[in-house]
Amino acid sequence: MAPSSSAPLGIGVVGGGSIAEWHLNSYANNPDARIVAVADVDLARAQARAAQCTALAAELGRAAEPVRAYASHTELLADADVEAVSVCTRNDTHSSVAVDVLASGRSALVEKPMARTVAEAEAIVAAEAASDGVVQVGYVRRWSPNAQVLKTFADAGDLGPVYYAKATCLRQAGNPGGWFADREVSGGGPLIDVGVHFLDLAWWFMGAPKAQAVSGYTSDRLGNRGNIESLTRWKSADYDVSKNSVEDLAGAVVRFEGGAVLHLDVSYSLHGRPQIGLALFGERGGAELEPALTLFTEQHDTITEVVPHVDSRSFDIVPAFQNEIDGFVRAARGLEPSIAPAAHGLEMVKIVTAIYESADKGTEITL
Repeated sequence: MAPSSSAPLGIGVVGGGSIAEWHLNSYANNPDARIVAVADVDLARAQARAAQCTALAAELGRAAEPVRAYASHTELLADADVEAVSVCTRNDTHSSVAVDVLASGRSALVEKPMARTVAEAEAIVAAEAASDGVVQVGYVRRWSPNAQVLKTFADAGDLGPVYYAKATCLRQAGNPGGWFADREVSGGGPLIDVGVHFLDLAWWFMGAPKAQAVSGYTSDRLGNRGNIESLTRWKSADYDVSKNSVEDLAGAVVRFEGGAVLHLDVSYSLHGRPQIGLALFGERGGAELEPALTLFTEQHDTITEVVPHVDSRSFDIVPAFQNEIDGFVRAARGLEPSIAPAAHGLEMVKIVTAIYESADKGTEITL
């Protein structure tokens, strides 16, 4: 299904949960897109999201038909006005929904992780190869303004070859529960949920090298810390404190062709301060993306620290989602390739799978 060249791109969103709201608001703010329909297995939730989108379009002064609501993605794909689709469902349906979207000739923005397993991810890649549509993976942190600035420096060679990277995302009591805490549905815990963002970012800045070997570890000693009353946290709509089958801590060392190494640690539950960090170490310079964008190098035999003057030196979620959606609209129209293609999503699934396998077997896994 080739999108029309002049009219706004007709958008369908499958899944009406919290992540869908970020997609919907960003589409609403893009004049080259119009939200046509929302689908959710809970029709009432789809109807609520559709009404919300219709009202928002009116507030923005964008004349449009009421957004339609469907109870399944197959019903949504039968709507001829839908030209591209955001897949915002649970992890266990990312692959099946995306494959159906691509089989219909449409492009798909698939939330991260692209899939739970390598086989599911490979099915998406194969479906894209046979489709007129394209895939973009929801690595929204790539689109944050601070990441975009750092990528400019990295691509210009200011860091030189990056030989070591360290990525950290540690929560004290941040298990969202519900399906996120059900390994059969989610594919895992903090590693596949939030860790994949930081793993992907570090790998992207390193130039997307091929992974050679992975040594991983996981722990489930603290559980979901549902007993904690002193901190508020975001909880899944189906939160149940008694249900939790995922790790609460994960870490890995990933070795790449050429000798580069990446170290990752991530948690839902931990006795310690929350931490977010991403650091890169290259032959010509280094950089910290998080907690605040900073570059390091040497000049005139002096070590220097460079602080870019930008609106936000840390992850900025609103412009990040807007940039991500804008990029998908351009990719779906065939105007430019996405910076987060399906091939990258597949590589991340392979690495994450290897980390879990290494942790389970207690040995290094060769890819």
